[in-house]
Amino acid sequence: MPQLLIELFSEEIPARMQPGAARDFERLFGARLTASGLTSESIKAYVGPRRLALVVEGLPVEQAAVTEEVKGPKDGAPEQAMAGFLRKVGLSQDQLVLENGVWMARIEKPGRRTIDALPDMLREVILAFPWPKSMRSGTSNFRWVRPLKRILFLFDGQIVPFELEGLTAANLTEGHRFLGSGKALTVSDFSSYQKALAENSVILDHAERQAFILKEAKAICEDAGCELIEDQGLLEEVAGLNEFPMPILGDMDPQFLALPPEVIRTSMRTHQKYFAVRNTATGKMAPHFVIVANIRASDGGAEIKRGNAKVLSARLSDGVFFWNEDNKTGNFDLWLQRLKGTTFHVKLGTMAQRVERISALAAHIAGHIGADIETAREAARLAKADLASKMVGEFPELQGVMGGYYADALKLKPEIADAIREHYKPQGPSDSVPTGKVSAAVALADKIDTLVGFFAVGEKPTGSKDPYALRRSALGILRIIREQSMSLPLGELVNAWYSSRGELPVEVQAVETVGTEILAFFAERLKVQLRDEGRRYDVLEATFGSDDVVNTLSRIEAVEAVAATPEGEDLLTLHKRAANILAASKTELPHATPRSYDGIDPLEKTLLEALEKARPMVQSHISEENYAGALKSIAALRQKVDIFLDGVLVNADDEDVKANRLAILRGVCELSAPIADLSKIA
Repeated sequence: MPQLLIELFSEEIPARMQPGAARDFERLFGARLTASGLTSESIKAYVGPRRLALVVEGLPVEQAAVTEEVKGPKDGAPEQAMAGFLRKVGLSQDQLVLENGVWMARIEKPGRRTIDALPDMLREVILAFPWPKSMRSGTSNFRWVRPLKRILFLFDGQIVPFELEGLTAANLTEGHRFLGSGKALTVSDFSSYQKALAENSVILDHAERQAFILKEAKAICEDAGCELIEDQGLLEEVAGLNEFPMPILGDMDPQFLALPPEVIRTSMRTHQKYFAVRNTATGKMAPHFVIVANIRASDGGAEIKRGNAKVLSARLSDGVFFWNEDNKTGNFDLWLQRLKGTTFHVKLGTMAQRVERISALAAHIAGHIGADIETAREAARLAKADLASKMVGEFPELQGVMGGYYADALKLKPEIADAIREHYKPQGPSDSVPTGKVSAAVALADKIDTLVGFFAVGEKPTGSKDPYALRRSALGILRIIREQSMSLPLGELVNAWYSSRGELPVEVQAVETVGTEILAFFAERLKVQLRDEGRRYDVLEATFGSDDVVNTLSRIEAVEAVAATPEGEDLLTLHKRAANILAASKTELPHATPRSYDGIDPLEKTLLEALEKARPMVQSHISEENYAGALKSIAALRQKVDIFLDGVLVNADDEDVKANRLAILRGVCELSAPIADLSKIA
């Protein structure tokens, strides 16, 4: 079957944009093929530093002829409506067909050669391509990530006629900038294209470049008796920087190993794009690094290693200076003073005001989770101080981490140092949560201040926009509470923020309004989490309502567990029978609780006594959070409920009797109300 091959060759594409560009090329071109009625066997995009390519297998040579039906006005519609429709479809009225009182236009679209349809598709894709950042080159009217240099456009071995502002499609590409032949390479299909690039030192596939880098980097480390510290994000980035990557093991001055390993790794990764290396015997960092070069060096990489080692030494020398300066006594107090002049947000005051709020919140939370209150208060007071340090000023990624090191150097309580370094956790789904109670209290306080604060001043997420990462804060709070099994009502945390907010530059919204919005925000996040974990949708709908996450989870687990048993069938059946009768009745119940009376029916009395006996047992189970036990106790009423409903007319002629019998059924239904709304469970 015919094959389509496209390559858009340009100046260097930023590495961070490459994976998204490949996905967009597949998506956009695939959508246009589908819209044109063209089907294919496969479509795959390739991306590298200077090229974005697409290969489509199995396209037909011609588009099939199609008949398109367009619905028009009803018979007898005003003349203006009919005239407008005829102009739209380009037909006369005698060419229309009347079907069920509606005029229909059948437009015959003849078949078209695929090669004739492709140019418009590519033009549309190029002009609509969603680069995060793009530019115009020279006098061009279209934007591209970097200036386009060549367009390779082949279908079934033929060059597709195509021109875009001076660029004419051809069957030519280029190899590696330095290691290639320097000449244009003629290709006829994807196989010859891939072969020509490989012979000219270009590995086309991004995933293949990653695998090559990882394999070679591990090998050179193993030869040196050390081990590569893997970094997937960095691996993807360097694979996007090099068409023919060549890992080289470099050396650094061992004296720099006295720095915290995070400083060394951040300097290597952020500024130089180096991989760090560890000593296989000790597990600690080794005085080496892995560079990924884009050339084969004639000297084996000696000059590359020397130059990169020199640059890294300069960076790490700065790190040594910052480390020594930041470790001077009294710096925490100095940094806290500086935070008074640092704005957190124009509506939420300075960083110093934020620290005060977090300290108060941490102390409040600590009292609820069994952490030392004063230790949590002090840890929260110091948690943001390192933002004013020299090291964090150079490496913002190390905020919190460096504060923990500085706290250790001052011999502060280990719980304080741990809380400082962990209070940003978790920063994503793959990140761990704080382990200690003090750390958890400070981390929760930090996220609660962010979340409630921005809601309170009207800066809520809208649609896909979440500039202050409030969804991430909410998910972090939920993970900490869940993994630490904290019985900590979310509504109380909202109230605690309002109590500790102090003076703010703007008026805040009412606590009742914000509390309702926050709880709905949390509920949405938690439901998504639980559905992703395989929880039943109907059970989630039945159990939500409490702002105590751990309690909600306990009730969900109990309902799911019991519902899967014969007792669960009894439970749902008795509730459904009772609830249906209550729902159908329009009678106001005069009794707060059902009662015995003269002449009460024996079946009615038996169920009433069973209900009164079950109620304290159920309430005891609920107070102990033994929700499964409570539900099973309710399920035990199934037989008595069935006998009652089969043997007694609930809607008796005597209104007082009727009300009492309805009250008994209401009492049965209310037993499970603190656990779940069983009427929502299938």
